[in-house]
Amino acid sequence: MSQIPNQPYPNPQQPGVYPPGPEALAPEQQRSYGMLAHLAPAIALPLSAGTLGFVASLVVYLMYRDRGDFVRQHAANSLNVQIMTLILLAISGLLMFVLVGFLTYPLVVVIATVIHVIGAMKANNGEMWQPPMTPRFVS
Repeated sequence: MSQIPNQPYPNPQQPGVYPPGPEALAPEQQRSYGMLAHLAPAIALPLSAGTLGFVASLVVYLMYRDRGDFVRQHAANSLNVQIMTLILLAISGLLMFVLVGFLTYPLVVVIATVIHVIGAMKANNGEMWQPPMTPRFVS
């Protein structure tokens, strides 16, 4: 039976001991992924009646949040819009019992889509942006 030799724990001050973290993205890549964080939900929202935009925002946020401040901010804003959209769609679903929800549900989807399109344009232009009427659930 072979034994594993006693190796000391790696020294944190010694360079090259730990695997490197995620590489930072170049500014133009951050703009592209920031735009994708808004554009993917803007496309998914109308196609899925408001249910799949959350997945697109969450995937971009989880994959790229540590790769640059610009992409993290836009992905977090996109996720915040999606959380607020899901809350409003749930309220609209309940309001369908009194028939008002049939008006508010598509209105919420349209407004969220417009907010995402504006966010995608801002990200493409390299501008930081805080969406209107959206609390910060994720930062």
